[in-house]
This record gives sequence, C-alpha cells and structure tokens, in this order.
Amino acid sequence: MDFVGFEKHDHTICIGDLIARAEAVCRENNLQFTASRRRVLEILAETHKAMGAYDILDRLAQEGRGSQPPVAYRALDFLVRHGFAHKIEHLNAYIACAHPHGCHAPAFLICRACDAVAETAWTPKIGGLGQAARGAGFSIERTVIEATGLCPRCDVEPRA
Repeated sequence: MDFVGFEKHDHTICIGDLIARAEAVCRENNLQFTASRRRVLEILAETHKAMGAYDILDRLAQEGRGSQPPVAYRALDFLVRHGFAHKIEHLNAYIACAHPHGCHAPAFLICRACDAVAETAWTPKIGGLGQAARGAGFSIERTVIEATGLCPRCDVEPRA
C-alpha cells in the first residue's frame, strides 16, 4: 500500500480501475483509447501528483514514445475532455481522476510542502456557492475548486 493524496490504498487496484473505466467508456462511446492516451493516463495514475505536460512528455520520450509536445497535449486534452484526468489550474498541471465512476464536481486539496494532491467530490449547487449563485439567478454548470495547504504528513504543528 502507498500513501496517495492523503490516505492509504492499493495503488495497483486504483490504476487498474481507472484504465478499465476509461476502456469501457471509450468502447461504449466509440472513442479511440489509443496507446498514447492510455500511457499518459497510466503515467498520471502512477504518481498521484499533478504533472506538467512537459514532465509527461519527458517520460514518453524516455520510453521512446515521442518527444513532440502535441503528443502529450492531444492525449491530455482527450483525457480531460472525457473526465479521465483533471487540469489543476493553479499548478498548470494534470492529475488522473480519483473518482472515475460517474460524473462529479472535483475539488482539489494541494499540499504546498510535498505537492501531493487529493481529489474530493463535492456538490457545487449546495452550500455557500450554490446559495450565492441562486441569489444572482445564476446556474452553475462547471466549477474548479483548488485549496492549498498542508497534508496530514506535512502538517506537523500540533493543533490546539
């Protein structure tokens, strides 16, 4: 078991689940889950840390899979568009989806010390943001929530 994000889990199962889900969704929707797209998703899932496109491109080049930026960017665009990965706007980086079963609104907790990223699902239409939107007559369609702080391993200060 590895620590991923902020909790312990079986890393092999998580990667396998994500790839299996991507394959199934692609098959059901007649989408091409190419070898490049699959490998980029595997790379993202192996780290559970946000990775920049050039970090991914370096890994692909080391494996002899291409060294041109469009290779990584096209795969990332596909993976984000279909919900298999997310872009962390604050970091200009990408992470594999931690909740690949179903549509959700992710919120990201980013550790400023170790760069671990934990994904959590939340409901934007409920709570303060939902109330503010309803009060303005606004209908929320998409949100990006990112919080920066310290994960449990890095936050060594005792709490009062």
